[in-house]
Amino acid sequence: MKGKLKRWGREALVMAVIFITIVVLMDLWRAPKMPTSFDSTAFHTLDGQQVTLQALSEERPLLLYFWASWCGVCRYTTPSVAQLVGEGENVMTIALRSGAPQEVNRWLGQKKVQLPVINDASGELSRNWQIGVTPTIVVLYKGEVVSSTTGWTTLWGMKLRLWWASL
Repeated sequence: MKGKLKRWGREALVMAVIFITIVVLMDLWRAPKMPTSFDSTAFHTLDGQQVTLQALSEERPLLLYFWASWCGVCRYTTPSVAQLVGEGENVMTIALRSGAPQEVNRWLGQKKVQLPVINDASGELSRNWQIGVTPTIVVLYKGEVVSSTTGWTTLWGMKLRLWWASL
């Protein structure tokens, strides 16, 4: 019995290492590329504020969340991002090809979430970043990309990335 548990533990460890390796390699392969001068480009949020990523990420790490109203996985990640916003974390989101501002606001209202949103109705911003997967989460600090990940991410995964960037 003890031998079986030991063997099972080793197999579980090997599987965990393989899984983590695959996830890290996929993130590296799908990592977005920040366009030149994108950090200093002014954007308008749905609520009319003018922002730059450089200014937003200057004092503390910024979680930049690329999402879409049509993205199935985003419905699991968006509530966690909204929770971060509610906790006062530094967050900006970009709605990728999700319609006119009224449609994005309607979608947010239906989901009962409040997010700061830059609307990328045409998908041009996301194309410039080479975003190929939604959701994509990028952590910026002082205008530089610190980390990124694609697909579903836990609340604690996002918090850890923000904490790590601040070190």
